[in-house]
Amino acid sequence: MATPAASSPFQSDFLRVLDERGFLHQGSDLSGLDALLRQGPVGAYIGFDATADSLHVGHLVSIMVLRWFQKTGNRPVVLIGGGTTRIGDPSFRDTSRPMLDDAQIAANMGGIGRAFAQYLSFGEEATGAVMVDNADWLDELRYIPMLRDIGRHFTVNRMLSFESVKLRLDREQPLTFLEFNYMILQAFDFLELSRRHGCRLQMGGSDQWGNIINGIELARRVDGTELFGLTTPLLTTASGAKMGKTAAGAVWLNADRRSPHDFWQFWRNTEDADVGRFLRLFTELPLDEIARLEALRGSEINEAKKILAHEATALCHGAAAAAEAGETARRVFEEAGAGGGLPTVEAARADLAAGVRLADLLTAAGLAESKGAARRLIRDGGARVNGTPVTDEAALLTPADLDGDRLIRLSAGRKRHALLRVR
Repeated sequence: MATPAASSPFQSDFLRVLDERGFLHQGSDLSGLDALLRQGPVGAYIGFDATADSLHVGHLVSIMVLRWFQKTGNRPVVLIGGGTTRIGDPSFRDTSRPMLDDAQIAANMGGIGRAFAQYLSFGEEATGAVMVDNADWLDELRYIPMLRDIGRHFTVNRMLSFESVKLRLDREQPLTFLEFNYMILQAFDFLELSRRHGCRLQMGGSDQWGNIINGIELARRVDGTELFGLTTPLLTTASGAKMGKTAAGAVWLNADRRSPHDFWQFWRNTEDADVGRFLRLFTELPLDEIARLEALRGSEINEAKKILAHEATALCHGAAAAAEAGETARRVFEEAGAGGGLPTVEAARADLAAGVRLADLLTAAGLAESKGAARRLIRDGGARVNGTPVTDEAALLTPADLDGDRLIRLSAGRKRHALLRVR
């Protein structure tokens, strides 16, 4: 076991890593968990409902937590919510999730599972990752025994006090009885996973704190088992945007939903103020190297962004795909910037500050025959700005879209490109 760093109050490798790299938000009994982790391999899980056929960058904090959990000598359990997806987690949502049928859920589960193969090592060894489906036990529950044996441990008074419930009610949005049961089922998942797989810890985003505490209390009352919980912070970018969201929607992890090249570009376009934080969370670079990179200033910070893009893409899609994406970007930006022959349009910095319509720029650059064609290109998902798809026909480019100080790359499809230079 590595010697704990002086900057961290924790003795266990796992909690020390989480603390030093910025993953840690809340814990139910961190000193007790710290002691447990020092005794040997511990089982822990994070749950993912199958609401889409791919996870996205917003899930990466949780995935990286599971990866670090395994790398520090423990056994991660990936819980796919084949059962709870039929209900939908109401946490901090204004409306109910769309109801999915069994075929959609099964297809989504298959797509989600592919992402974890890149980040975790599955196997029978003591630290081998396990993937389970909560439909295996939730589908078998009988209603009356569930009410009698599990439901009696939950009071409506307490359930109504949770922020996720209060938010919906305060906004006078309906919360169905179906959704109200979600927190009970998630608590039951923790109890069941402690029985089946020896999970002593549940982890998740900070919006899951109430649900995690429910599971801890349920296991204590029903089985007399001591369980633990911890949460990670919900991330936003330095400008306040939700992590992993773009004008075109989620930044998917599966290559068939978002190409490795576009995934690389997403990280390359990171805001300067986020570079150090994202290097700690989404790469495995040593902390001293990250400190060096985040100290770079001016145009040099772009080198740190390229390293972030390479490391994050290599974890998700493999080193070869990351290298290819980086080389493609180099050819397009650096060679074109040196006069490599791409069509070029110009805009005054003052105009860009006010916002320049993307459709007008696509037309001026020759990527669309007319403004109407440009709007159709955008609407149909064929337009990209610095590798990121844009589907809003009224989208405006601003200085926030600059790559470096003067360039913005415009694309129609994957093979036709132009440069916007700012004067």
